[in-house]
Amino acid sequence: MSTPIFHINLPDKSIKPALWDKINNLTKPKGSLGRLEELALQIGLIQQTLSPSLRHPQNIIFAADHGIVEEGVSLSPKEVTWQQISNFLHGGAGINFLCRQHGFTLKIVDAGVDYDLPYDKGIINFKVRRGTQNYLHGPAMTKEEADLCLEQGAEIVRHCHEEGSNILSFGEMGIGNTSSSSIWMSYFTGIPLVQCVGAGSGLDTDGVRHKYHVLEQAMQNYQGDGSAFDIIRWFGGLEMVMAIGAMLQAAELGIIILVDGFIMTSCILAASHLYPEVLAYAIYGHCGDESGHRLLLDALHARPLLNMDLRLGEGTGAVCAYPLVDSAVRMINEMDNFAHASITKYF
Repeated sequence: MSTPIFHINLPDKSIKPALWDKINNLTKPKGSLGRLEELALQIGLIQQTLSPSLRHPQNIIFAADHGIVEEGVSLSPKEVTWQQISNFLHGGAGINFLCRQHGFTLKIVDAGVDYDLPYDKGIINFKVRRGTQNYLHGPAMTKEEADLCLEQGAEIVRHCHEEGSNILSFGEMGIGNTSSSSIWMSYFTGIPLVQCVGAGSGLDTDGVRHKYHVLEQAMQNYQGDGSAFDIIRWFGGLEMVMAIGAMLQAAELGIIILVDGFIMTSCILAASHLYPEVLAYAIYGHCGDESGHRLLLDALHARPLLNMDLRLGEGTGAVCAYPLVDSAVRMINEMDNFAHASITKYF
């Protein structure tokens, strides 16, 4: 198949003065609700309305295994990927209680887990292959596999859109995916790799040093053409490339993208090197505890809503931040204005 093409437009800014006028005339001092006002403006721009809404929020977890794990770059063994998916199905993971708390539907997508999963339990079977190749020695996936990941990620989002969703968060499950994220971060921001590599699921100092040297060697061994797409498919995870396709499709459909932690921030960074317009649709849930996440957010000029030392992934930080997004929408829709409330402006 050919590489999917997305048609992403920047939100029309002609509505911006009217949005600011509405926000500034709510019964409060101008700017006194801070980031909520900025969020309301962004959501109004995305939805091109003075009365934005949030409908049917969903969190989509893409799962896959990574060949680079063979090099000892992760404290957790590969089988944790499928074991944690089983935990998702039983409702016992971190993302499960947060989805229940905040009214999110949870979708689990097998992008490339090296295990025979129970698809009859509701897992979406989009398995491209049973884990990536070890990119220390060559590309993680072929161009055709990367194309398929982009298309299948987009397909999931089209289904969510048909179900009425206009806000989505994306999560991941894949032992070894902080390694891919670190390499993408270094390539796409120019930040030295040593500043991009962290502990992942809990490596000690020696483990982080070993991980760095493996990834450094992988980058030295790279023999691709240097294009953004080639770097994405050479070093990426199947679940990560599928998330990129999902993000790009969400932006094309005008869906708000809630960005989770280090891995998903790396994904939207990579997506922006294919289609820069995607960033206009992103709200960053939090700054995680993984080394490099703050540097990555700074490189994107992104302002996360929360800073709670989270590093679980799965979409947990994005879903945690959802109430603030909801508050911003409630603010612009439910607060009275000075004229209607017969209150003298006090700013």
